[in-house]
Amino acid sequence: MKIALVHDHLAQDGGAENVLEVFCEMWPNAPIHVLVHDPKNANPYFADKDIRTSFIQRLPLGVKKYQWYFPMMPAAIESFDLSEYDVVISTSSSFAKGVVTRPGTMHISYCHTPTRFLWSDTHSYVEELGVNSFLKRIIPIFLSNVRIWDRIAAERVDHYIANSLAVQKRIQKYYHQESTLMYPPVDVADFQIVPKDQVGDFFLAGGRLVPYKRFDLLIDAFNKLGKPLKIFGNGPAMADLQRRAGSNVEFLGRISDEELRRLYSTCAAFLNPQEEDFGITMIEAMASGRPVIAYNKGGATEIVEDGISGKLVDYQTWEDFADALIGFDPMAFDPEQVRARALTFRVDQFTTTMRQFVEDRWEEFQRRNT
Repeated sequence: MKIALVHDHLAQDGGAENVLEVFCEMWPNAPIHVLVHDPKNANPYFADKDIRTSFIQRLPLGVKKYQWYFPMMPAAIESFDLSEYDVVISTSSSFAKGVVTRPGTMHISYCHTPTRFLWSDTHSYVEELGVNSFLKRIIPIFLSNVRIWDRIAAERVDHYIANSLAVQKRIQKYYHQESTLMYPPVDVADFQIVPKDQVGDFFLAGGRLVPYKRFDLLIDAFNKLGKPLKIFGNGPAMADLQRRAGSNVEFLGRISDEELRRLYSTCAAFLNPQEEDFGITMIEAMASGRPVIAYNKGGATEIVEDGISGKLVDYQTWEDFADALIGFDPMAFDPEQVRARALTFRVDQFTTTMRQFVEDRWEEFQRRNT
């Protein structure tokens, strides 16, 4: 099999990029096709990889402000010539699944979610854009056209893999496609439990600082309670969150992997206030033996066992998170039990399952096309 990888873009570093990194390890000779590549913000792991970008990379501010070109992204992703490959594997939460392949090429899409700003979160996406009211009235026109393309492009995929049950349901609802459930890989071996006397009294949250992650809820709760909260990561919402936060909330920015592992293992608990498609940060915290307090929607319902590896919060309000924090006893959770749940998402299990999936589907594809 001659394999090509397709990813939405390499302009940030998150859970989707972790999956792409594992794919690169599995198929090291496969080139990576992306809309844009921003080495300053992408994971340094990809710096020496065979990365092939679209024409948006060469447009004015095409890398720094690539979001401006979203109406052109369907054409950009379709511009890749993948005719020489037997198998195309896309890892997508927006446009990568829309590549055009020849009849003899099999396309497998590892779907992190059907495009959020086109389907499940379209209204909140427009409302949260930092633009004036005139542009907010115009943007839905472009979204409507791209939404039509997205629905048509979804049918080009031969096999979907969903990263969670929540995503599997969305694929069925928006794309009317069946999918195979395969949880993302997490390198849990890198995280370790520390002795109880090394666990601090601070709580931890973090990731990409964007509005839908709802870190504002945590800040409001911690402002009221006065408990220490550390938030790692950066993003467009960082300045607003910093203005909102009291002195007990510390913003760490982008930190090293070593520092992140230390914070996971020594925090009282990790907080996840958002509805995630899956939620790798929750698993990393649990692999460190620390409980998770999470909103009881999306991926958290498949990761956190209430009362065993953490606590699930039924309503997405700062008051409910404050209630969950009041009287929360992090020492009531057995670190070994918490870690045991995280170990079910380890990388070696994922790679074995994924490789077998690709090989089996390729054999079926060849039989149908001979």
